[in-house]
Amino acid sequence: EVRLVESGGGSVQSGGSLRLSCAASGYKDSFYCMGWFRQAPGKEFEGVARISRDGRTTYYEDAVKGRLTISRDNFENTVYVQMNSLKPEDTAMYYCAADPRPCYLFDYSYFNYRGQGTQVTVTS
Repeated sequence: EVRLVESGGGSVQSGGSLRLSCAASGYKDSFYCMGWFRQAPGKEFEGVARISRDGRTTYYEDAVKGRLTISRDNFENTVYVQMNSLKPEDTAMYYCAADPRPCYLFDYSYFNYRGQGTQVTVTS
């Protein structure tokens, strides 16, 4: 059974930093596409960042560009997102997602595997 387990969420003040991790298990190879989504209360899922298998291709949603950095360790089957200069509007549940296919679509429903989420709360 494939599992994605997120960790690293918490509550920080505006301007603070957090590093989220997502460990994948139960898959025989490294996923081609891995990414992070978030969902704030009453809002739709929003793609935050994604990364290709070799780590060379990344994509960031405009609202987080320059503040978030996604990376991965294929040996450990783990994807990370370093979040700096956090803002109250970054408050959301953050979900890891992975798929064996290339990153053709950056839509939550495209990814075959998703984690349970980790809460990030940014206070002003």
